[in-house]
Amino acid sequence: MNQARPADGHQDIQVRGARENNLADISLDIPKRRLTVFTGVSGSGKSSLVFGTIAAESQRMINETYTAFLQSFMASPSRPDVDALHNLSAAIVVDQERMGTGSRSTVGTATDASTMLRIIFSRLGVPHVGTSSAFSFNTPDGMCPRCEGMGQVSDVDVDQLVDRELSLNEGAITVPGFAVDSWYWQIMANSGFYSPDTKLKEFTEREWADFLHKPAVKVKVGSNNFTYEGLITKITRTVLGKDRESMQSHIRAFVDRAVVFADCPDCGGTRLAAAALSSRIDGLNIAECSAMQISDLAAVVARIDDPGVAPMLTGLRELLHSLIEIGLGYLSLDRPSGTLSGGEAQRVKMVRHLGSSLTDITYVFDEPSTGLHPHDIRRMNDLLVRLRDKGNTVLVVEHKPEVIAIADHVVDLGPGAGTAGGRLCYTGDVAGLRASDTLTGRHLGHRARLRETVRTPRGHLSVKDANLHNLKDVNVDVPLGVLAVVTGVAGSGKSSLIHGYLARREGVVVADQSPIRGSRRSNPATYTGLLNPIRTAFAKANGVKAALFSANSEGACPKCNGLGLVYTDLAMMAAVASVCEQCEGRRFTPEVLTYRLNGKNISEVLDMPVAEAHEFFTTGQARAILGRLADVGLGYVRLGQPLSTLSGGERQRLKLAISMAEKSSTYILDEPTTGLHLADVDKLLALMDRLVDDGNSVIVIEHHQAVMAHADWLIDIGPGGGHDGGRVVFEGTPAQLVSGGDTLTARHLREYVGA
Repeated sequence: MNQARPADGHQDIQVRGARENNLADISLDIPKRRLTVFTGVSGSGKSSLVFGTIAAESQRMINETYTAFLQSFMASPSRPDVDALHNLSAAIVVDQERMGTGSRSTVGTATDASTMLRIIFSRLGVPHVGTSSAFSFNTPDGMCPRCEGMGQVSDVDVDQLVDRELSLNEGAITVPGFAVDSWYWQIMANSGFYSPDTKLKEFTEREWADFLHKPAVKVKVGSNNFTYEGLITKITRTVLGKDRESMQSHIRAFVDRAVVFADCPDCGGTRLAAAALSSRIDGLNIAECSAMQISDLAAVVARIDDPGVAPMLTGLRELLHSLIEIGLGYLSLDRPSGTLSGGEAQRVKMVRHLGSSLTDITYVFDEPSTGLHPHDIRRMNDLLVRLRDKGNTVLVVEHKPEVIAIADHVVDLGPGAGTAGGRLCYTGDVAGLRASDTLTGRHLGHRARLRETVRTPRGHLSVKDANLHNLKDVNVDVPLGVLAVVTGVAGSGKSSLIHGYLARREGVVVADQSPIRGSRRSNPATYTGLLNPIRTAFAKANGVKAALFSANSEGACPKCNGLGLVYTDLAMMAAVASVCEQCEGRRFTPEVLTYRLNGKNISEVLDMPVAEAHEFFTTGQARAILGRLADVGLGYVRLGQPLSTLSGGERQRLKLAISMAEKSSTYILDEPTTGLHLADVDKLLALMDRLVDDGNSVIVIEHHQAVMAHADWLIDIGPGGGHDGGRVVFEGTPAQLVSGGDTLTARHLREYVGA
């Protein structure tokens, strides 16, 4: 290991003997009140050190200062595997986890901007309609009574609920959970309000009303009393009252099919009561202010001048200015939090902390450059520096050279991923990293070159008059048979164009970073179908049933039901997960673990990283699947690793590996460089080349200049974000953009390739 900076006593966070996940018993000192960037390939141990060790122990120790009653409402992480940690300060993790996806959570509520705006309207709005709660769609006195502050009303398409040609006995109800002989079906069929043998189309008007809309009444079925509700009455209460994200997938699919949502006719979708909408400042009501692009709202707030609310005005102006500075000026305060990307969510959280009066905090960031154009990265860097200059310790996990460049201190982990990583390769300043012979040091100055010859398109996917979100009647031909890259600043309209108009076309496969739905048991082996040939191979080698080698079936450890963990409910305390004592985390019965394939049992095989398993399985379907996983840069991921532990970039590459097995013609990739080390970006470019050379089309939404330079064709959306974007500002080859382009992308790509 290269060591360029001596320890500095109590001014350092001291880590001694860290062994969390793949960390190889490492010890290091991290300077406090400085900006430290952690680098290394995906899976090298960066997150295990920063999040799993330093931040986890800080938060665990803070939680332990609370009473048992308060701790019962908190997560209770176990102590990380480390000998000692000294000089920790309170840690705040600012990650890319999606913000509250509840329908009442917005950018305004998440940043407190809406609270400030409500107070200002309660003091200065004309006519005066009450306190700040009168302007809140989350309180009874401020919400629209018809939609209860949701902004939308739902209308059910009856023909998606029933087949009018059938009777109840013939299965007329098509709603999940209402099959013939199910519990509630029996109550309806025996209610006496209609005959279960009559086809629905023959119901009288009264029977139809009772069947669909009857309010709750008691009915006698046999010798028991039950509550009867009309079908739509019951669905509205039990299904539509739930948050969409909490629904099971088949229920969500039903709701998407059967329910039409429209803006509430009473409040026009603003969520607010008529009184709140009547109160105005300079001709604008609070809903109009909340719907404005933040950059426009900042100009409106700047014009308000009243000594009575001067401190509140100052706070709101600073908050809005910070959102604009970090490249989020294109958002509006009424934008639902659940619709923000991971990168946008992280930057919204970052802005909240900039206004904090706390100092000497440890802030931990997870790739804050995600989703940012090079133009926006510079502004984001300024915010990281401002947090440090307030007297805080800033720890950043990052791959982008532009962010590494501003570090006071760098910790490089590696040299590889998984079992080949977890060791210190370098600690010191950026200049020392450049001079070091580490993988990161060698790639810091690496630049992808412009293509000498570009491929010729084999046709186009045409988009006509696109006007989704901020798109301004865009007409564009996206070339096929080449590597096409769509770029532009955050909020310019890239995703609206590609996901909104190309994603659902025939032959198009989308690999994005959205969460993969699955249980605690889901892992890469189950998700990719790899487990099937593995189980078959074990069964064949040992002359037993394949079901024995599934942790969800006969071979599962009876104590933990094949989870490897036992969840203990400690009454007032949150449930604690501990390794199952019976199977010692191996998930299978002792009998199953006696069966071997080339000297390994099933638990040992599932614990292998993809790269090792690729060498282990030399033929057949298992090797083919493992080869695709290795091709997309997931060689370090263990076969049995829970899907919940994968990052957004890893999830996208897992989906890409699966779709590569299909006979696809067009791939859409959304920022595939997320989470990739500089050295791995070259491998991704080679993979995309291979997909194109095999006869596919690859369309990539991306900010990384290496991907832009490598493209056959560039489509630049802009020129800015929000209403300042939504137009195609350049179409052509990267060489044409560099030589004659005048967009923000052109300037940064020109600088990148040294032209």
